[in-house]
Amino acid sequence: MTITSLLSWIWMLSGVLLILLVLLHSPKGDGMGGLAASGSSMFTSASSAEATLNRATWSCLAIFLTLAVILSAGWLN
Repeated sequence: MTITSLLSWIWMLSGVLLILLVLLHSPKGDGMGGLAASGSSMFTSASSAEATLNRATWSCLAIFLTLAVILSAGWLN
């Protein structure tokens, strides 16, 4: 197995993981339906789980984009 194929597999797995991490995020707003609801939920701070999820998402995005540049530039050939 060459380094290019190994990095390609890591790139694909990071893409799938990135999709899953983005889907795990909670929605920031309720849209127009949130106007009629109580306002107490609008002022809650981000929890520790949300902060960890944000860090994991940004890290996975950095890996995905870095590998996309490396693989598309052909630097390993």
